[in-house]
Amino acid sequence: MVSSPASVAHADPYSRVVVRAALWLAFLAPFFYLSYGFANWLASRRDDVGSIVFSWEHGIPFVAWTIVPYWSINLFYGLSLLLNDNRQGVDRLAARYLTAQIVAVACFILFPLTATFMRPATTGLPGFLFAVLSGFDKPFNQAPSLHIALLVIIWDHWRHRLGGLLLPLWHGWCFLIGASVLTTWQHHFIDIPTGALLGIFALWLFPRSGELPFSGVRPTSDAKARRLALFYALGAVLALVAAAIGALFCAVVLFLLWPALALAIVAFAYAGAGAKVFQKSADGSITLASRVLLLPYRLGARANIWAWTRNLAPQVPVADGVFLGRFPTAREANSFGTVIDLGAELEKPAGAKSRWVSFPMIDLLPPPMAIRQQAANALENARRDGTVLVCCALGFQRSAGVVAEWLVTTGRAQTPAVALNMLTAAGRPVHLAAERASS
Repeated sequence: MVSSPASVAHADPYSRVVVRAALWLAFLAPFFYLSYGFANWLASRRDDVGSIVFSWEHGIPFVAWTIVPYWSINLFYGLSLLLNDNRQGVDRLAARYLTAQIVAVACFILFPLTATFMRPATTGLPGFLFAVLSGFDKPFNQAPSLHIALLVIIWDHWRHRLGGLLLPLWHGWCFLIGASVLTTWQHHFIDIPTGALLGIFALWLFPRSGELPFSGVRPTSDAKARRLALFYALGAVLALVAAAIGALFCAVVLFLLWPALALAIVAFAYAGAGAKVFQKSADGSITLASRVLLLPYRLGARANIWAWTRNLAPQVPVADGVFLGRFPTAREANSFGTVIDLGAELEKPAGAKSRWVSFPMIDLLPPPMAIRQQAANALENARRDGTVLVCCALGFQRSAGVVAEWLVTTGRAQTPAVALNMLTAAGRPVHLAAERASS
């Protein structure tokens, strides 16, 4: 039921939106209760279900009235589907719900955990809501918290639709919903970050607009890309194994699940998905889900930039107001009229005011000729309006390739070899394969 990513988002007649939302709800609600109940039933038949509880959690108070915000997520679950501009919006939101439910239930079945707190008796409205909850919910479906995963998805859905005073009120209510999983003694702390990671993954997998990360994916035939994919996949596996083994001794080690997922996504990019997994727009911005999910990888990329370029000039002039360099800081970017950004993995720095044009390319791989030519043409057009910085992560390959393309296509260099000599003479290390230089 997920709309094609190539389709153009447009406003549909609301009657069609409602019908699509109703169909999804008719599927999702029974699926949730059946799968959730099945996982609970399986866990109840096991005698080896453990728990992960930090000692400080015993100081968390039981606050009966927070069952109200806890329950309110059910209302927003349905409303979020019903209040959309088009059927693609419904489909993508429902796909996020479904992703969260499938992954969470699979974890509940494979790695069940149990809540250890015994709630005190409550009366009034909170007592009624707790009684209804206990009618279908058992203490086994813990990490990742499906409640938190759905909260992340629903919070993101509404933060794009609300403004003014309603937006901070929405943030505050979502905070109450998130805190309520602890103050109602429904979950332990470990369930929250794992649930949030799952929710962010669902947002990344089905973004609000644009191309889906897995659309049109074909296994790469490039030997270097396959090696890099294997390298990152191995890193993901090692981080996952370390998290699994380390959790037997200290639950904090489960933090390694985050870099494991980030490395797996990068491996997916090199295996054939391409630069779209980084979800970077032409203006240099990236989605919130990509920003959070791939943060461990980006921190590594930043460290790599420092290690390779700390003793080099950040940018060097090449010809006619065109500069070549590493990914700039906001202050460095603002000294140029235009920045041509080729790094798929890095986001435009906050505070950068110069014109920013991004052509996302994956590191260490030659970009398609068509994209390289588009970037070179954009460079020539931007040069007429002022100085231009062409950058990637290090300024050694992707950006150097585009500047070399520009030098040749504009006649400033007669051959690719001459262009490479010009770049080298400018004082920037250039790492371009011989076959790229002769293309």
